[in-house]
Amino acid sequence: MKNEKTNENRDNMAAIGIGAMIVFIALILVAAVAAAVIIQTAEKLQQNAQNTGEQTTDMMAGRITVLSIVIVTNSDLYVTFELAPGSDALDPDDIAFQIICPGAAAGVSNGDFGTTAVGEVTTAARLVGSTTDATTITPGDTYKVVLDPTGNCAPAANQLDTLAIQAGSGGFTYELLQYGGSVAAGEVVV
Repeated sequence: MKNEKTNENRDNMAAIGIGAMIVFIALILVAAVAAAVIIQTAEKLQQNAQNTGEQTTDMMAGRITVLSIVIVTNSDLYVTFELAPGSDALDPDDIAFQIICPGAAAGVSNGDFGTTAVGEVTTAARLVGSTTDATTITPGDTYKVVLDPTGNCAPAANQLDTLAIQAGSGGFTYELLQYGGSVAAGEVVV
């Protein structure tokens, strides 16, 4: 006997084919949505990692390295410093300092490296090759500044103070100011 295909058999086979095509298109759409979500998540993670890396670089590279601190006349502190390698150039006004003195004579003395005010600080200047105030602090050069810790934070024998320096929006530098039995001119503190 001959196997004849009737219209009814042909309609069933067409319906199965159309159903398979709809399922196939639905799978493609679901895969496209899933791929878009994965790509968007990966892009967001990459941006977060890049922002964190830039912030870390600013915090580590954009900071002051204190080379030495010596007591000079009138209890002033002569600070020799430079920018950490990889730092961006800074305006001396953007370098803030704070001296914290605990104990019985607790107090705080603060300012910035660009202020020329009596009783506060002399403006930062290059250590070698220049007698004028620095308008920009650049990496690779050494600078000097004279701090005058006002009030209770003046150098005192056998005292331990903390000097905190923030360079712009960069990192902090902390130094312990260790005053020995004498606070005479020429005594090295750091």
